[in-house]
Formats: sequence, structure tokens, C-alpha cells
Amino acid sequence: MGNQIELSQLDLRFEGFRMKNRGLEDKLLASIAQRGIQEPLEGVQVGSVPILLNGFKRHRCARRLQIQRVPYACLGSDEVSGIINLLRLSNTRALSLLEEARFIDELKNVQGMTVAQIAAELCRSKAWVSMRLGLMSEMTPVIREKLFAGAFPVYSYMYTLRQFMRMNGVKREQIEQFIGAVGGNNLSVREVEQLAHGFFRGPESFRQEILQGNLALPLQQLRQAPLDPDGCSEFERVLIHDLEILQKYMQRTMGKAQDPRLKSQPFYAQCHLLCGGILSRAGAFLQTLRQLHDRSGKA
Repeated sequence: MGNQIELSQLDLRFEGFRMKNRGLEDKLLASIAQRGIQEPLEGVQVGSVPILLNGFKRHRCARRLQIQRVPYACLGSDEVSGIINLLRLSNTRALSLLEEARFIDELKNVQGMTVAQIAAELCRSKAWVSMRLGLMSEMTPVIREKLFAGAFPVYSYMYTLRQFMRMNGVKREQIEQFIGAVGGNNLSVREVEQLAHGFFRGPESFRQEILQGNLALPLQQLRQAPLDPDGCSEFERVLIHDLEILQKYMQRTMGKAQDPRLKSQPFYAQCHLLCGGILSRAGAFLQTLRQLHDRSGKA
């Protein structure tokens, strides 16, 4: 079980690198109250200071139960060796993807290791390391804090909000606004998804309701007109998909149209014909779109 150590001696500088989950922690608290701490906390010994890397839930439970001494195992003599060992054991230590990413970001941007060095130490590909570094670079400090504090569902960030950034050109600052307004309200993944669709695709009035923290009314509106494709007919689902594609490619076209790389004569010849065809239908198209917008707003 390892050596015993005074709980108060442990340095908690890496506590923010591990995800918090109050439900799991409460269950662990009940288990420790009955059987004690079964597995040692793990860290590194830097000089005379033991720095904790793994076991923060057990640490908080011990503190709540006023346990003074806990089992402890050393993973290395410095932060780099300890983090490397922890990542090598991540399958048995159940590190999440974001926790892996946070520690890898520490190795590169604080400890000064290169992507190639990290990959070699972990026996992983450089692409594996780069993907995790990319995850961290996408986050603002506020987003990172909310996710690691357990104030916003990680699944919703990974599989709903990041898709808006990639597909719809939503900026990180807008994601931060949404997480700040919605986080901490104990919403389900489904409710977060519904609010996200309304926030990023709906009218400004809907956005303002969410930003002001008035979530009950938007959720009620969304339940009455569900965005779930299963609530639509096949024909309606096809049109919704067409509108999503249209919005995506409108944004892409606006972003690329002024690019100085557009300069060849073959391109301009084809572009002129296509633009002319689109512009000839623009008036009728916009009129149809306005009518559809008015009909859907009154439904």
C-alpha cells in the first residue's frame, strides 16, 4: 500500500489538472468512511516536497473525514518523470482524455519538452500527442476552469460545442459565453445540446435569454418545438439538413471570397458563370427564405 504520509504535507499544485465529479466523490467518501483508503495516493518527491499527481478525490475525502495520514507512493523525483509515469499508467489510473491533454500541455509548454520527446517517452505517435495539445489550445482559461471543475458536462463540450466551432465558425469567446451562462445549472447533456442549437443558430432574443441566465423559458420553447430530428418527418429532416449545409457554405464562401490566392484566369472564368447563376436566383431565394422564416416563427 506504500508509505504513510501526513495529509497536510502534500503539495496540491496539480489539483486543477484532474476532473472533479461530485457524485463520484460522494460515493468514494462513503466507501472510505467504511473501509479506509484502499489505494495509495501518488506523486513525486521534489526535494523535501511531495507533489500530488493522482488521488485528489481521495485527498479531499480524507480531509472531510479528518484523516491525518494517508498511504502514498512516489512516481518519480521530479515533475517530468512523475507525469510521464502517470501517463504511461493512464489506462489503469483512468485518466480522461482532457486530463491526459492537460498533463501533456504541461510537459510541452511548461517543462519544455518537444512533441517528439513526449511521443517517444510515452511510446505514442506524434499525432496522438498533437491531438491532445490541440484540445488544450482550443480552450480559453474560463472554459478550462469550468470543465475541470465539473461545472459543465465534458461530453457536451467535446461532442456538441466543438462541432459548432468546427462546422459553423463559432468563436471560442462565444463558446465561453455559453458555458458561463449554462454551466453549474445541473442540466442534462440533452438540455445543453438543445440550448446550444438555440444559442448559436437561433434569434438574438433567444441568445439574450440564455446569457441573462433565464434558462427555463428557452428550454420550454425548445421542448414545444424539439430540435431532435426524430421529431420531424423525413421531408422535414432533409430540409433541416439542407439549411445546415447552406449556412455552413455561406460562411465558408464569405471567408474565402477575399483571399488573395484567387487569381488564375480559369478560376475567374468559372467563378463568373457560377456567381451569375446564383445572383440571378438570389432575389427569389431570399424571398422564399424570409417566408419560411416567418412561417416557422409563428408555428
